[in-house]
Amino acid sequence: MTYKYFIASQSCIMIAGSMVFPFYILLLRSVGDSFSQFGWAYGLFALTAALVYPIAGKLADRIGDQKLLVLYAWGMAALMLCFPIATEVWHVYSLQILMGCLSTLQRNTEKTVLVRQLSRENAGYTVGRYHVWTSIAGAIAVIVTGYLIDFLTIGAIFYFASLIYAVSAILLNKKRMINI
Repeated sequence: MTYKYFIASQSCIMIAGSMVFPFYILLLRSVGDSFSQFGWAYGLFALTAALVYPIAGKLADRIGDQKLLVLYAWGMAALMLCFPIATEVWHVYSLQILMGCLSTLQRNTEKTVLVRQLSRENAGYTVGRYHVWTSIAGAIAVIVTGYLIDFLTIGAIFYFASLIYAVSAILLNKKRMINI
């Protein structure tokens, strides 16, 4: 996979995540009864991610970066379809725990992909350039979603995010990762 292809796939991931996260609290307000539940949901996500990092690192070394990124993207596509049908807070908490496991795969593996392919001389510049494009994609997604949410339901945003995660999985699966 070329560097540009990698940026495109990871930008899709950033777009999908950025579409959902800022507006996620609106979903929780319709399922739960307090903002503290958002704290619990995000706390479960973060705690799960922290505990799974060592496993994700071993998996990246054992089965490969590309497979983990594809697993992450398809897994997130599936989870996004589940959020709009969550009717109880414990459903959301369960989904957050699964998201914590999956997000660890993406965060850890995006870094290992970059590290495995970069030379020391241009590592900082290349990582910086990577973050410029993925951050721009995320920022645009938040802005556009802010307008879309006025016309659509919260559930529709999750469905769009699922589609974008699927696009990322297809991009990742289409070409073998060789050099960035």
